[in-house]
Amino acid sequence: MNIVAITACPSGVAHTYMAAESLEQAALARGWTIKVETQGVLGAENEISQQDVEEADAVILTTDIALSGTERFDGKKVIQTTVKRLVVAPSEALDAAEAA
Repeated sequence: MNIVAITACPSGVAHTYMAAESLEQAALARGWTIKVETQGVLGAENEISQQDVEEADAVILTTDIALSGTERFDGKKVIQTTVKRLVVAPSEALDAAEAA
C-alpha cells in the first residue's frame, strides 16, 4: 500500500514529529510506502505533492488541530486519528487504511 499522512499537534513540536516517526516505522515494517508531512512551528515540512496524492491508496490525518491543505485529498480514502493514537498505536490507523 501507498500512504500519505499529515501529523500536527497543538504545540507543533515534539508530538508532531513523534507521530510521524511512529507511523513511518509501522508502515515500513509492513513493507508499505509512506510519506508524512508535518505541520508544526516551522510550518509544513516534507510536503505532500499532487503526485504523492494521486499515487496514494489512503490518507491519514491527525485531528488535534486544523490542518492546512486537506482539500487536496478530496475523493481519497481518509482516516482521521489523534497524534496520541499515532504515537502509541500507529497500527490502528494502518489497519483502518487497509480496510478502507
